[in-house]
Amino acid sequence: MAQFNMEDHPHRRLNVLTGEWVLVSPHRAKRPWQGQVEKISEEKRPEYDPTCYLCPGNERIGGHLNPKYTEPYVFVNDFSALLNDTPEGGVQSEDGLFQSKSESGICKVICFSPRHDLTIPEMEVSEIKKVVDLWAQEYKSIGENDFVNYVQIFENKGSVMGCSNPHPHGQIWSSSSVPNEPAKEQIKMLDYYNKFGRSILADYVAAELEKKERVLFENEHFVGLVPYWAVWPFEAMIVSKRHVTNLLELTEEEKEAFAAAYKELTVMYDNLFEVSFPYSAGIHQAPTDGEEHPEWHLHMHFYPPLLRSATVKKFMVGYEMLGNPQRDITAETSAQRLRDLSKVHYKYR
Repeated sequence: MAQFNMEDHPHRRLNVLTGEWVLVSPHRAKRPWQGQVEKISEEKRPEYDPTCYLCPGNERIGGHLNPKYTEPYVFVNDFSALLNDTPEGGVQSEDGLFQSKSESGICKVICFSPRHDLTIPEMEVSEIKKVVDLWAQEYKSIGENDFVNYVQIFENKGSVMGCSNPHPHGQIWSSSSVPNEPAKEQIKMLDYYNKFGRSILADYVAAELEKKERVLFENEHFVGLVPYWAVWPFEAMIVSKRHVTNLLELTEEEKEAFAAAYKELTVMYDNLFEVSFPYSAGIHQAPTDGEEHPEWHLHMHFYPPLLRSATVKKFMVGYEMLGNPQRDITAETSAQRLRDLSKVHYKYR
């Protein structure tokens, strides 16, 4: 009988933040690829696009006019998924089979830069720091509303991730309930904190820094890594070394380090296949429900879909929709591939 080896044999890995499992099938990565192949279309964008509804001074689809902003700019989404004046109401059948509840919230768009042709990996750290500053301001101001209990900051990059406008931007959706993903994390974080009196992510990061297998980089205040339980081929996290629960607890130096980590990881992504790398990314932090949440630990998730090249994507289908998520290459292999890349963006070599 052969000895079990995680680089060769199928196995499951536990996501300690959610309690969910991922199936890892590393032997499948060795099979030849005979699937879909697409051509890359490298788009060269101007610094300013008169037809872009996010560029400074332009009219948005809803008829509002953008100011001629020179730094990160935020506004209420013209087509918000949540509204702040939704009346209370819902449905609760006696048998519990039919339940619904009204949901209030505020949705905003944040333009990272006035320049239409930039993305985060192409911006200076000082410019990204201003984005982090604005995130913190919005987390505070939106979270002060009595009906807002969670503020979700996120970025969808690339048309494959449903991004409808290439101008560098992200979104902020706030809601009266805590969404599913951070709610699952809160349960696990609280259980661990009640048991050990420490942050689960603080202990996890310390263990990862000792092993070095999945760590992509670190600076004085943040660590970038491929999580042990990663589902997407090149999934990653940025985690604060110090146990902070939200953006408001970061010092100015830590905010700059966060910005530097954001840039470093996204440069890695772009360099992997020498393409503007698509992903969905978002910050998980403490709810804004007025309660103390010492169990929470600030971190940012990155979920990119690319698998084998700039044109071959990972899809969640079949077993993954009906059973549980599955991946072919191990987290350790992904981390090594990212670590081996140049630190200089491919466009500027």
